[in-house]
Amino acid sequence: MPRLSLADFQALPCPILDVRAPVEFAQGHVPGALNLPLFTDEERARIGTTYKQVSQERAVHLGLEFFGPKMSVLVKRAQKLAPGKEVRLHCWRGGLRSGAVQWLLELAGFRVHLLDHGYKDYRRAVLAAFEAPRHWRVLGGLTGSGKTDVLHALAAPPHQQPVLDLEGLASHKGSAFGAIGQPAQPTQEQFENNLAAALAALPADAPVWVEDESRQIGRLTIPPALFGQLRTAPRWVLEVPRAARVAKLAAEYGAESPAELAAAIERLQKRLGGLATQQALAAVEAGDFTQMVELVLDYYDKTYTYGLTRRPGEPARTFVPVAGCDPAANAAALLQTAVAVTQ
Repeated sequence: MPRLSLADFQALPCPILDVRAPVEFAQGHVPGALNLPLFTDEERARIGTTYKQVSQERAVHLGLEFFGPKMSVLVKRAQKLAPGKEVRLHCWRGGLRSGAVQWLLELAGFRVHLLDHGYKDYRRAVLAAFEAPRHWRVLGGLTGSGKTDVLHALAAPPHQQPVLDLEGLASHKGSAFGAIGQPAQPTQEQFENNLAAALAALPADAPVWVEDESRQIGRLTIPPALFGQLRTAPRWVLEVPRAARVAKLAAEYGAESPAELAAAIERLQKRLGGLATQQALAAVEAGDFTQMVELVLDYYDKTYTYGLTRRPGEPARTFVPVAGCDPAANAAALLQTAVAVTQ
């Protein structure tokens, strides 16, 4: 069976079929891949137990017993997933499962491109991608400065700057309130896969803008090799007036669920203190989101200001004063300052 290197496999335009079990696929998969499981989760578990407790030969026979009755169903599913009848295919190590499905699909008239060493090789490449050095430009600013909005403005015309949106990839805004209004976070493995794909889509030799983040975004962790690069990269800090930040956050959170806001405030109780927590909860109940934001910002502003203290090996910050939270205006001001600094 001819097998493709990862680079050749990724260069092809046809659909990717991942024949691992649903639980494996859910844990992490190549972005854009479709799941065509050869075995159910229960079948895979039984085969693994048989392999360990009986023998490899018996495990193979058991796999064939599961495979035989579902061959027609697998072909029909593959035809729905890939009507063009040309697919890229992989399993965990590029072994028996992908080989069996390749045989079946080719018998049914498909053109099949098999990934050498399977998903395991892909994961090695994902982790290696975070080691590659890049020219980062880190965008900081106090909570409510609209940093993510500015990143999007930088990426859009007329600027079209390379941008990495870590919070978008993590489905989390990074604070105790960060999950509100966001889809469920991916697994750590899938976050890394999506992150590596986003990096691959960026020019390798151009500066890339990224938001200043802590090591954790919600329950996800920025890969250590990448985080180390971000810690030592030049920083630009937006200085947005507090009144503008309060107005922005009050408008955003006023549209969200009061119950979720209250839960987030309660998670901050040890940091806010008992009195401020009760006052913030009362403000949510009264619909006074400006007051709620004022109380919470007292904590976040102190925390972020402390975080601006230079650590050993970190370059100096460049502060960019702006009038408000207009993303387009702030993106333009940021680029003007960046050009002046780098000349």
